[in-house]
Amino acid sequence: MTIDWSQQRILIFAPHPDDETLGCGGLMHRAKAAGAEVYVQFMTVGDTADVSPRGFSTANERHAEIKEVADHFRWDDWHIAFPGDEYHLKLDALPRFELANAVERHSPVSIAAVEPTVVIAPHRTSYNQDHQVTAEAVHTALRPSNIRKRHHPAVVLAYEEAADQWRYDAAGSPSLMVGLDEADMEAKLAGMRLYGTQIHEHPHTRSEPTLRSLAVLRGMQAGVALAEGFYAMRMLA
Repeated sequence: MTIDWSQQRILIFAPHPDDETLGCGGLMHRAKAAGAEVYVQFMTVGDTADVSPRGFSTANERHAEIKEVADHFRWDDWHIAFPGDEYHLKLDALPRFELANAVERHSPVSIAAVEPTVVIAPHRTSYNQDHQVTAEAVHTALRPSNIRKRHHPAVVLAYEEAADQWRYDAAGSPSLMVGLDEADMEAKLAGMRLYGTQIHEHPHTRSEPTLRSLAVLRGMQAGVALAEGFYAMRMLA
């Protein structure tokens, strides 16, 4: 199957700033170069304890990083649904109804507002609670319905991240590979560098060698040099 990216309006759901680049950075660059529209819905961001020399990153720092990454990938729009420390890493405390409504209609880049042809969300088997509930909220928002009354994107995908290999529930190999060229790969790595509070040295799961190694593996599985792997949740031909 070949997707004509020039005709697509893509909506990506990222639990936190950087997830969209880790999972879809190459696809975003390839699609924008072809003429696609790309929108990103971040679910939450706040002050974050980490293993950096400082030991934390602030919400203001991460907001500034988003703006740089948005310019880098030339997103058409982006939004944060639940900003603040009361939500960051605590999305599992919110009612599913509230999360699904934000995804479906209560956001300037909701499914109803953007009417995407392609929706991409995190995979449900992530160990991170914010990733899990984001995947579930998107799944609920995209439930089967009358296409004449509710927007149904033809393509629904789940992206993978290297860290997702640490999980309880088994997950098969990605069922859809998006081939990347070196320019796509470099754009993904450059985007991750702009998330200066989040990128790490190897062998961290958010290091440059890790991202390239995963792209090489997925490329090999598809018979190309580089690729990103996705799980096809719905493909309407």
